[in-house]
Amino acid sequence: MARPIRFHPDAIGEAGAAREWYEARNPATARAFIVELDHAVDQIAEFPDRWPAYLVKTRRFVLRRFPFSMIYRRSVNGLEVVAVAHARRRPGYWKART
Repeated sequence: MARPIRFHPDAIGEAGAAREWYEARNPATARAFIVELDHAVDQIAEFPDRWPAYLVKTRRFVLRRFPFSMIYRRSVNGLEVVAVAHARRRPGYWKART
């Protein structure tokens, strides 16, 4: 059964900034990025324990086509995405959100 997922406000900002970056270069790539994020959310909601444990009691879903990971954790009311993190920028910057 799928669990509810909420996004940390900063994770929403990160996803939006990445989409805007792709949109400025290629609108089709921006749409593909959003499709990939939606797929990640669906998979995490359905199978939250499938992806490996990561830092600070989180788990990490690595996107296939883009250099981003969705960092998430269990919360009282379901699941929370704490970051949509670029693979090569400031590793672990989001730790204070957990």
